[in-house]
Amino acid sequence: MTTPTQELSDIGVSIWLDDLSRDRIQSGSLESLIATRNVVGVTTNPTIFASALATGQTYGAQIAELAASGASVTEAVFATTSDDVAAACDIFRPVYDRTNGQDGRVSIEVEPTLAFNADATIAQAKELFARVGRDNVMIKIPATIEGLGAITAVLAEGISVNVTLIFSIERYAQVIDAYIAGLEQAQENGHNLADIHSVASFFVSRVDTEIDKRLAAIGTDDAVSLKSKAGIANARLAYELFEQQFASDRAQVLLAQGGNRQRPLWASTGVKDPALPDTLYVTELAAGDTVNTMPEKTLEATFSHAPVHGDAVRGTYDDARATLAAIEAHGISIVEVTTLLEREGVDKFIVSWNELLDIVTAAMDSSR
Repeated sequence: MTTPTQELSDIGVSIWLDDLSRDRIQSGSLESLIATRNVVGVTTNPTIFASALATGQTYGAQIAELAASGASVTEAVFATTSDDVAAACDIFRPVYDRTNGQDGRVSIEVEPTLAFNADATIAQAKELFARVGRDNVMIKIPATIEGLGAITAVLAEGISVNVTLIFSIERYAQVIDAYIAGLEQAQENGHNLADIHSVASFFVSRVDTEIDKRLAAIGTDDAVSLKSKAGIANARLAYELFEQQFASDRAQVLLAQGGNRQRPLWASTGVKDPALPDTLYVTELAAGDTVNTMPEKTLEATFSHAPVHGDAVRGTYDDARATLAAIEAHGISIVEVTTLLEREGVDKFIVSWNELLDIVTAAMDSSR
């Protein structure tokens, strides 16, 4: 019997798990999800690692060794997290080989405090790539204005990049341009374009959370009827842009020389409103050449009962534009909302990063 996760894979959706921990790696959980849930990649962020180190029982020995060696807290964080990513990369290596590098990817993020510092982001991206030491790692760089130049520079070094914290169509257009520029520079630097992959992580549920709050405050029947529609409409228009931009002459030149399209990745796909279907941001954004990165709860719900109904994105663009126009007509600025969400997204990851530092500091102190 075909499962919903297999149906999504058949459409062309790559399912990546939005979680990683050493416990998951060592218990065999990750290998089980590959075998039974069609999982073909993993994304991580500071929040995920803070949770892993706060609750995991398998980091003690390494942290004690790092403390004894005189490592700083930041060095200890990067040692433990990059080791987890390297181990996950090894588990996913067969998927990487089978898909010619498109999947089998594990992402690790540059320190979020560097989100507005391009030079420091570039330097740390190179360090992380070297530290993990696996071809199938992806370095996550946030899509801030400062991050755009860093994305191009890191790609130019032949390093695959997961661009994160994208909320607006306008910023997504800049991300695609940064990616194409990166491929052009990588080619000039003598890199094989076929080896370079990228995804553009477009956040979904956070858009609904913020806009729904504003629609509820307006309170009219017309306003309330638009709740929980903005995130999907926004993402569908991002997919339209993806199709358009990679059909351009500039992109086609690179694709003809072995370059890869930068696939849209739907992030923040866990449903925040309990009144909504728990697989809403999976089934309604199913389309070929996309990645959907899911927390385990969403993954299990998808496997259990997601009503997959084929490609849900192509052919919806006019309706998506009408939805966003209707929201704007109520005085809600999509640009203002997405600008706010980008800033909040960076701030939230900085909070998680500081929590991670505190957790590791306490563990190092207790081991001495």
